[in-house]
Amino acid sequence: MKLYYSPGACSLASHIVLAESGATYSVERADIRAKKTETGADFTAISPRGAVPVLVLEDGEVLTEGVAIMQFVADSVTPGKLPAPGTLARARLQEALNFVSTEVHKTYSPFFRGLEGAAKEAQIALLNSRLALVEAKLADGREYLLGADFTPADAYLFTVTNWSKGIGHDLSAFSLLQALRARIAGRPAVQAAMKAEGLLK
Repeated sequence: MKLYYSPGACSLASHIVLAESGATYSVERADIRAKKTETGADFTAISPRGAVPVLVLEDGEVLTEGVAIMQFVADSVTPGKLPAPGTLARARLQEALNFVSTEVHKTYSPFFRGLEGAAKEAQIALLNSRLALVEAKLADGREYLLGADFTPADAYLFTVTNWSKGIGHDLSAFSLLQALRARIAGRPAVQAAMKAEGLLK
């Protein structure tokens, strides 16, 4: 398998899940603005949308969208690691992944288009309201987003909340989220993925 990524982008979550799985895989950086990979290939020929993550399978099949990639990797490389399809536990995982995707990731996205003034303040308030829901979820003392076990939802939440620093967003009001982030950051697979992307020395 080969993962196309952009350093620190949402593709980091898929990179983390690959590292956690123990799968044999390679990675290649993609410049999502120039639409070229680090070897000079036309990235739109690999993924017409020109966005990361992209996972190319051994048979040449191309899979996009992080939520799909993360579940596919876990299910195919480590069967039984995730809750079985059709169970409430699996629905809870999908619920969490979709919440991070639609309510957290997409709330960060406008900041990368140069928000300023009142518009930025309003977007920060919206982001804080979403993160407050995560903080409330963690208030029962759970180790990870869904309970005792690390899941792709944690990888995804960690990845997108990393963006707070770059946009000048203060996470200090969310002590439980910060503790969760620290637990995730300490995992060897997370450190390996971040080092591979040049995010850690």
